[in-house]
Amino acid sequence: MINSVLVANRGEIARRVFRSCADAGIGTVAVFSDADADLPHTREADAAVRLPGNTPSETYLRGDLIIEAAHQAGADAIHPGYGFLSENADFAQAVVDAGLTWIGPPPAAIASMGSKVEAKRIMADAGVPVLSELDPGEITADQLPVLVKASAGGGGRGMRVVHDLDALDDAIKAASAEAGSAFGDATVFCERYLPTGRHIEVQVLADEHGTIWAVGERECSIQRRHQKVIEEAPSPLVDDAMRQQLFDAARAAAKAIGYVGAGTVEFLAVPRGTPTPGLDSGSFFFLEMNTRLQVEHPVTECVTGLDLVGLQLRIAESDRLAPEPPAQQGHAIEVRLYAEDPGQDWQPQSGTVHALDVPRVATEFRIPPRGGIRLDSGFESGSVVGVHYDPMLAKVIAWAPTRGEAARTLAAALAGSKIHGLVTNRDLLVTVLRHPAFLAGETDTAFFDRHGLDTLARPLADDRASELSALAAALAEAAANRAQAKVLSGLPSGWRNVPSQRQRKSYRVGEDTVDVDYRITRSGLDVEGVELVASTPDRVVLTVEGVRRTFDVARYGDLTCVDSPLGPVSLRRLPRYTDPDAAVPAGSLLAPMPGSVLRVAVEQGDTVESGQPLLWLEAMKMEHQISAPADGIVAELPVSQGQQVDVGTVLAVVHAEKETA
Repeated sequence: MINSVLVANRGEIARRVFRSCADAGIGTVAVFSDADADLPHTREADAAVRLPGNTPSETYLRGDLIIEAAHQAGADAIHPGYGFLSENADFAQAVVDAGLTWIGPPPAAIASMGSKVEAKRIMADAGVPVLSELDPGEITADQLPVLVKASAGGGGRGMRVVHDLDALDDAIKAASAEAGSAFGDATVFCERYLPTGRHIEVQVLADEHGTIWAVGERECSIQRRHQKVIEEAPSPLVDDAMRQQLFDAARAAAKAIGYVGAGTVEFLAVPRGTPTPGLDSGSFFFLEMNTRLQVEHPVTECVTGLDLVGLQLRIAESDRLAPEPPAQQGHAIEVRLYAEDPGQDWQPQSGTVHALDVPRVATEFRIPPRGGIRLDSGFESGSVVGVHYDPMLAKVIAWAPTRGEAARTLAAALAGSKIHGLVTNRDLLVTVLRHPAFLAGETDTAFFDRHGLDTLARPLADDRASELSALAAALAEAAANRAQAKVLSGLPSGWRNVPSQRQRKSYRVGEDTVDVDYRITRSGLDVEGVELVASTPDRVVLTVEGVRRTFDVARYGDLTCVDSPLGPVSLRRLPRYTDPDAAVPAGSLLAPMPGSVLRVAVEQGDTVESGQPLLWLEAMKMEHQISAPADGIVAELPVSQGQQVDVGTVLAVVHAEKETA
């Protein structure tokens, strides 16, 4: 029997495991880096142990420190969550050797799937369909595009899609370097790339007595940078016949490696009716096996009623599974809410989450008993998103009788959420969930490319909504100023007995400037087509062309966040006068995020072409390329390899050719 579980992870997944442990009457231990000291998971466990440092290599990747923490806190079992050491066979073996219960598959099973090259060989021998590995030296033009893929790890790192044979060598080198940095293994391989493939995965559970469940399939095709963004169960692509074939293949994969515990077998499917030379429509091929719990496991829990973490605990205690798993009911969709800017090449964001409020949440980390919204989050209002870890804020899940109902419910919850402080992918997620192609089940891996990221990532609030939100922000700020006044605080701001100057304010909304110009007279608000119904420091009610609109307003320094059914708007108040010393040189390339300069490709004085890579930043587990904005000369290069930079740091100054002529 397990008495206390240490979760060798952080944030949302740590909290998720704690919930199942609490339901089972099992004690819990958290570990945390210095950067995570104030996150909710450190408070929710029965005990918490500090891992000194901030970076993963100093903390959550230190298996020796984690095992020491388990002994120190009296835990007798370790759950790895996902990511970090969850698929590290050496760590799993070390846990067992330390006399602790490992809540995961046997170390040998993890090792057999740790190399994607070796995993494909094992699966082929077991009769599971696989895509053949391609010899880079023998790839021909008619085999393009191809995917260069890291043999170890995942999450989109160490992967490159190649459409041109001339780019293959560079892609292999870049993928190998990224894989070596991320996973300590620079091995990569090549296989055919299906631009419109469907990413289908099967959840498996196996006990040590020989029972193997194929619990259900999930579709995870909508991805960015080969990382999943939206997941659902069941898949709209899969019919009963294909489902049976997928389940048979998944069970064969688990049996081939003596699997025990929860895992996921991932496949790439060829959509029906999509001509793919050499591949049959509706066929599928083994991608990899994740020997751990998946990020997207909540959608399977919702449609099956199973507590997958609870079953992990029971299997680790040698319990038996029933002969067959329960059937699926209804449809569940999960979105990953990231602190990132899709419109700026998915730039990750860091800083304080001033507000994180999702409306109509039925449960947190649990299956909604009668359907509705489930929230799994590692952050809360006031939490700080750092630069050392993945920027996922939360998983928001909707479960409903039908796919259409789930999509509509989830889109409404996201659109109505108050998410203040950081740019997120929320607007993109809402647009996708409401998109006709998504609702029709046309969700292959090329979804973003086909429908245009510039369109999908467009703000929910249009220009008119931004103008009205800026007006509401100005009126709310004026109301706050009047409320603090020593005399005549009941008068509306800007009101005079006689006509006076108009009130003017300017805000930055994204890349645009919105100017507000109004006056309050005896007859009301002097703005064409708009009437002021009420204004307080945190709420403004306007009648706009005969329609009453309510705007909720929150201020955080120079940031004002306005939420309304017209769409959320974040505004930065612009100063009346600018500081000349704050200006940066023309042609400056600024760091879009905090990070580390991974490598520098040019020197000061070099002539560069538009789009040429100048340097690379590493932040939040990903590489970010900084390129020349135009043809010109590198006039300044104030950073060097290994240097830590803050957002807004000048990385380089490029003088365009016309400036240097």
